[in-house]
Order: sequence, then structure tokens, then C-alpha cells
Amino acid sequence: MSKAGRLVVLVSGSGTNLQALLDASADPSYGARVVAVGADREGIEGLARAARAGVPTFVEKLRDHPTRADWDRAIADRIAPYEPDLVVSAGFMKILGAPTLDAFPVLNTHPALLPSFPGAHGVRDALAHGVKVTGCTVMLADAGVDSGPIVAQEAVRVLADDDEAVLHERIKTVERRLLVEIVGRMAREGWTVSGRTVRIGNQPGGGST
Repeated sequence: MSKAGRLVVLVSGSGTNLQALLDASADPSYGARVVAVGADREGIEGLARAARAGVPTFVEKLRDHPTRADWDRAIADRIAPYEPDLVVSAGFMKILGAPTLDAFPVLNTHPALLPSFPGAHGVRDALAHGVKVTGCTVMLADAGVDSGPIVAQEAVRVLADDDEAVLHERIKTVERRLLVEIVGRMAREGWTVSGRTVRIGNQPGGGST
């Protein structure tokens, strides 16, 4: 795109994926920049990373709202003023509701090769199943759990002495690199979605769903 794509990144913890995006966007040729960072809790390193980078932040805690639907609307309302081209759920531990998903394209990651092993324990479930290859997935979020259209995947071998923590760290390293690559490509080249097929490029301007 002719101008840098605007990213709102959502975090719940240490923000290592956020940091990778901040580092990448320091290069003007990357094609995207983080314009805001949102969180569902205070006092986390992800917010500190944003503050050190001079990026605006906001916190919207679920417990501050009488219902989940109220929180869903509130988080969408906090994102909207930043006019993002893409919302990146980077270790954000809440499932986003219709107000956000209907208003913005949302990119998410998962530490397994979907559709295998969705849910909160993708690494543990893959190990328990005895697979020899697992990996990570970058997807466009939808209303389900890890069920949105797949944008990119990369395989990671499971080694004989892997436990959950060791394997997860190896997957995270690949995940960070893949996420940065895909966000940059989507920002620079645009994307289209047809059914469950996502194609990057061959489209002027920004992305479309």
C-alpha cells in the first residue's frame, strides 16, 4: 500500500510477538506500523513494551463490564479511533466478539497446524497424540475457536526429548518470524478471502474480506 498499514495489536502478557512487530515496523519498507496496543489487564510487559516504543495503549478489563457482550462492544469501541487496517491478536487471551470481528480484519496465531489441535493446549495435545511434526498457524479470526481461514503455516519437527515447554518455545520462535512476515506482506500487497482460501497480493490497496 502507498502508506504504512495501521496495526492495532492486542496483548495479554509478555508481548514478544508485539516486540517483533515493533522491531520490524521500524524499517519504513516493512509497510506497516503499530498505532496502538490494547490489553485485557494492567501491569503486563506487553504494555511496557508499547510505552517504551512511544505507542499509545489502552486496557479494557472484562470484569469492569456487567456482561461479556458489553466488553465485546467496549473493546471494539477502543480499537475504532485508531482506524486499523489490521488488528493483530498477539497472545491476547480473550476470544473477540462480533463487534470487533465485524468491524476489522483480525489476525491470530496458534501453536499447531490447524485444523489439528485447536484450543488452549495445542502443544500439549500434539505431544499427547504422538505427532512427529507440528508447527504454527496464522489465521484470520472468526467467531469460532481457532477456526478462521488459514493465511500461513509452518512446520516444526517434534524431537524425541521434547516436553511441552521446550517444544512450545521452538514453535514460538517460528511463529514470531511467520507473523512478522505475513503482517508485512498483507500490509504491502493486500489480501483477498474466498471461502476459506486467503490469497495475499494481486490486489491494489489494502486488504478485503
